Amino acid sequence: MAIQYARRMGFKVVAAGRVADIADDALALGAHVYIDTNQEDAAARLQAMGGAKAIVTTIGNTAVVSALLRGLAPQGRLIVLGVGKDPLPISTGQLVVGERSITGSITGSPYENEKALDFSVLTGVRPMIETMPLENAFIAYQRMKRGDVKFRMVLTMGQTRDVR
Repeated sequence: MAIQYARRMGFKVVAAGRVADIADDALALGAHVYIDTNQEDAAARLQAMGGAKAIVTTIGNTAVVSALLRGLAPQGRLIVLGVGKDPLPISTGQLVVGERSITGSITGSPYENEKALDFSVLTGVRPMIETMPLENAFIAYQRMKRGDVKFRMVLTMGQTRDVR
């Protein structure tokens, strides 16, 4: 949903990922540009575009997150939402010389969540979901464990409706 939020706020949105098959989804959600990180260096591409004012990452791979720091513009901010098992190696020189910053967050406060929901309603931000009847919960769980669910899996009771 971060792509939708950023786009609705008026930012130029660049999405990056390891697989080309999510490019269409990222662009449909509102990204202006998609970077396939298997094909090119995301930080170098961001710098070629002038550097990112902010990078929001949900991945836990600390080596990849650390490399993204190079993609920030001066005074840019790296916002880390994913938890990795390893320490985050960073270049203090890149932070100090470029006046860059790193911040982390798990979730917003109840007030921030309420404002995010209000913004979603006003601007048409909607989650991408896949639905499955509650009686198929184990199948849904297996698919999630295999990584076969693209966005969010929602278990439904009664009549099902796939909302995308």
